[in-house]
Amino acid sequence: MKLTLRKALPSDLDFLINLRHATMRDYLEDAGMPTTYEAYVDRIQYKFDCAQIINLDDTPIGLFKTEYQKEQNLWYLIQIQIHPGYQNLQVGSQLIYSLIEKAKITNAVVGLSVIKTNPAYKLYQRLGFEKVGENKFEHELELYP
Repeated sequence: MKLTLRKALPSDLDFLINLRHATMRDYLEDAGMPTTYEAYVDRIQYKFDCAQIINLDDTPIGLFKTEYQKEQNLWYLIQIQIHPGYQNLQVGSQLIYSLIEKAKITNAVVGLSVIKTNPAYKLYQRLGFEKVGENKFEHELELYP
């Protein structure tokens, strides 16, 4: 199995909407956050220039969206979503580990936010992320590699 990333394109919108619905709907509903088509599109289009499609062999299986914020020396994990049929293959962990390795080069912090009801919170804790804040819906996490 070969894992690759490619830049997301506007033609990926239908895939990304279906992916968001499949991976996030329950957590968004539990948190009282919107699950409308428009809300999905807004979130997908946020920092779309940073979005990459995760491919396993030649099959799109997810979204990986990161941004380097030079002035803060911070890598921010904006979104990571793996289609449920491909979860538990360590794809997400592998991508996050690669981001952490990239951050080590410049002693950058890695930051992210996670919906409080999302079990990925436990994954991030296992990877070494620590809670540095929160709001009504999300935990803010950081890792100092």
